[in-house]
Amino acid sequence: MTSFLTGSFSLFFIFFYAVYAEPATDSPAKLEIQREIQRLEKLRKEVKQLIQKNEKLLSKIEEERKKLEEEKKKLEELEKKIQSDRYKKLAKVFEKAVDEDPELAAERISKMKDPVKAAYIIYNMKESKAGILMDYVDPKMADKIVRIIAQIKKSQENKSN
Repeated sequence: MTSFLTGSFSLFFIFFYAVYAEPATDSPAKLEIQREIQRLEKLRKEVKQLIQKNEKLLSKIEEERKKLEEEKKKLEELEKKIQSDRYKKLAKVFEKAVDEDPELAAERISKMKDPVKAAYIIYNMKESKAGILMDYVDPKMADKIVRIIAQIKKSQENKSN
């Protein structure tokens, strides 16, 4: 686009120089040059209009992109809150299960496929009940859970600082 404009302006100035450098006669070459200058001026105006139109369109696109990013952030925050609430509810369920049968509750935690989910459930439990539960959890799973909980706590500390 820039090279087109540069070339067009170069031609414009060459023709402009040719018109004014020649004697004031209405030769066919001079008339042709004047027509070409007018055509180039018209093209220049069209290019300017296109540039303005595209700049407006670009600014609208940028505004929409910003709005979409804000909506995405809100959605992610809502998703985190829902997930957090879910873990808190599951933690209460497991607290009750620990009261009734800690071995069964630990077995269910141990059989969970995702240790991160298990860790978040235990993280949201009361410490006393989580401690009882962890006494019965499979040692390999308990190791994974403890590591994940340590990361969660470290992450929480970093957020609060």
